[in-house]
Amino acid sequence: MSSTSFQRVVVATLFSLLASLPAFSDSQVRIVRLSYVEGSVQIARASASGFDKALLNLPVAQGATLRSGTDGRAEVEFEDGTTIRLAPNSKAEFPQLSLRDSGGRVSAVQVKLGTVYVDYAGEKNEEFTILFSHEKLALTRSAHLRIGISDSDATVAVFKGEIQIEGPSGTVEVGKGRTASFDFLNNDRQSLAKGIDEDSYDTWDKQQDQYHLRYASNSYSNYSPYAYGVSDLNYYGNFFNAPGYGMMWQPYFAGVGWDPFMDGAWAFNPGWGYGWVSAYPWGWTPYHYGTWIFLPGQGWAWQPGGVWTTWYAQPRVTNAPKNFSLPQAPMRGGTTVVVNRGPVLTNHSGSKLVIRNNSAGLGVPRGEVNNLARVSRQAQVRGAVTERVHAAPVTQMPSWGPQSEARGSSSSRISAPAPRVSAPPSHSAPPPASGRPR
Repeated sequence: MSSTSFQRVVVATLFSLLASLPAFSDSQVRIVRLSYVEGSVQIARASASGFDKALLNLPVAQGATLRSGTDGRAEVEFEDGTTIRLAPNSKAEFPQLSLRDSGGRVSAVQVKLGTVYVDYAGEKNEEFTILFSHEKLALTRSAHLRIGISDSDATVAVFKGEIQIEGPSGTVEVGKGRTASFDFLNNDRQSLAKGIDEDSYDTWDKQQDQYHLRYASNSYSNYSPYAYGVSDLNYYGNFFNAPGYGMMWQPYFAGVGWDPFMDGAWAFNPGWGYGWVSAYPWGWTPYHYGTWIFLPGQGWAWQPGGVWTTWYAQPRVTNAPKNFSLPQAPMRGGTTVVVNRGPVLTNHSGSKLVIRNNSAGLGVPRGEVNNLARVSRQAQVRGAVTERVHAAPVTQMPSWGPQSEARGSSSSRISAPAPRVSAPPSHSAPPPASGRPR
């Protein structure tokens, strides 16, 4: 081949590569958070065969499938605070979790079976699509809805907002307080009714929604590039200013003998290898962003900052004590490796919960123990405390139907008091969180 011909081949190759860059960028894969796991919940990844046990805080990537058993419930949290909740005996797939070249996020969720709740934040430059059977629901504004699907039919009940559903029988517009039904045995024939039949898991969905409402913060950008995981930081721990370090966060029930890698697992992903998955209910943001620092006399605390890490392969620590060994991922293999370097720290019996110091909140149901800051201080003195667990209260909501629609209430969100944020005695705390970032 002559030098001229070779140059032409090189130029053509470079041109084709450059031309493919936008498409490649469009296919960039994101992760979302498995933010709640109760009972039997399983996950199947795109490049793996079969289902595995789903772990709290496990990154969910494009192509994953999530299913809940007869006693299982799960919540998936997206970067902007949008949530997808699976009631028992439900199944959902995530065929698309990608990033546009413009920076906009593209998400698609396929509801396959059971009851799934969608609470969409309605952020700008977001493409969020819900699929079921032959129907397509593209969400463009904030909405809260329930999808129930069986082998023969489906219903979509809208608690908040207005949506459009496209299908073989045309497009149907569904407003707040209305239910659309689809008959799969009759060409997906659709019908629209006023009112919403109550489902046994509606209360659970409202409890989880109000938890996020109460403990999310509009100022999350001060310590996290994304909204997901912020509610748990505000409920399970405290921000404070540490001299020489600036703003830090520390979980409640974390004495000097605790370290942030006591409980969790090395989870294997065929695309990324092993990554650390924290077992703590708040264990999302501090393991994908920022640095863990050991503060003499106070123990481990998390410092925000740096670059968000998609798959947290190697924990970042600074100023570790001499007896601390940096966690190391397994060198080979492909199975989950559980790490539990301590005794059972939290016992739950009926409505009472025994919380021990150095548990860092492990085993504490979210939103179900009042004033964790006070309880944590008591545990530091006594070593352990017994607290009564209560289901998070659900603010009375109007019955879904034509009567409630006629009332014309302008508020589609339930207001809730801001959480108490308490700092260690020697530090000052930032303003309390208030409102969900919508």
